[in-house]
Amino acid sequence: MALILFLPLLFLAANACPPSDRAALSAFKAALSEPYLGIFNTWTGTDCCTNWHGVSCDPTISRVTAIDLRGESEDPVFEKAGRSGFMTGSLSPSICSLDRLSTLVVADWKGISGEIPACITSISNLRILDLIGNRISGNIPAEIGKLKKLTVLNLADNLISGEIPPSIVKLERLMHLDLSNNRISGEIPADVGELKMMSRALLHRNKLTGTIPCSLAKIHRLADLDLSMNTITGSIPPQLGSMPVLSTLNLDSNQITGEIPASLLSNTGLNIVNLSRNSISGYLPDVFCPKSYFSVLDLSYNNLKGSIPKSISNARYIGHLDLSHNHLCGHIPVGIGFDHLDAASYLANDCLCGSPLRTC
Repeated sequence: MALILFLPLLFLAANACPPSDRAALSAFKAALSEPYLGIFNTWTGTDCCTNWHGVSCDPTISRVTAIDLRGESEDPVFEKAGRSGFMTGSLSPSICSLDRLSTLVVADWKGISGEIPACITSISNLRILDLIGNRISGNIPAEIGKLKKLTVLNLADNLISGEIPPSIVKLERLMHLDLSNNRISGEIPADVGELKMMSRALLHRNKLTGTIPCSLAKIHRLADLDLSMNTITGSIPPQLGSMPVLSTLNLDSNQITGEIPASLLSNTGLNIVNLSRNSISGYLPDVFCPKSYFSVLDLSYNNLKGSIPKSISNARYIGHLDLSHNHLCGHIPVGIGFDHLDAASYLANDCLCGSPLRTC
């Protein structure tokens, strides 16, 4: 009978997380303060693999594999409190001793500050690193490229500064990159095209300079590219127009010059194109066709000249067209794909006429 009672205890002990993982989590918790929801109240007892909020383990080896703490969630904890989360403190380097960790999400807590521990690049199994929506500062770890298994890097909406580390191009499995709304400066690495698996690259609202790397066109899986609201200069690489799955291109609010590549507007896969608030000059390419379908085509606040090309009448659909604040002239073409547009789409040009503006 005593042996029968003892066996379940052995089973529980075997499936409890090891003291080293528990100590790392305890140190991680000690560096943070969450005063409203009691998120860390569940982080008690010896088994961090059972009922510790946001902690998951590999059941076969009882090692911590995921920390998923989100300050905005549909979890009953948030619904009961009737509020989103708020947490202060910093990310403890103790997290780096969790060598089986594949997911680290500490997102949307609004008050977490300090820097990303440099040792985080030693967690070789890490696949998801999501720290969006905090007040994290300092630089992106220089050796971020060591995380060979990383598929998601989301550091958006923080106070991160410094440059994009050159080693980032070594993240061969990276699919989602979001560094938006930070204070990142310097140039986009010229060899960013080495990130062959990337489908989203969101770098808007930073202090990036330099030109748009031509190598971006080598990323054949890239569907969403947002470099808006930086201080990027130079011209738009024509190669971007040959990207097979690119559907969203936001380059607005930079210092881009040169002309709009014809290849860009003839790419029938592009659905959202925003090149507004730059210094783009020249003529609108006359390349629209029955397969042209734009939810958004915003070319406002540039230095475009000449007439609106007649081929735009062939476009299947243009949901939002903004050509305002340029130097366009001549008759506005008529087209069933954009006959719903009002005068705001054409305001503040040199001499445009025709519906919905004055008659010619």
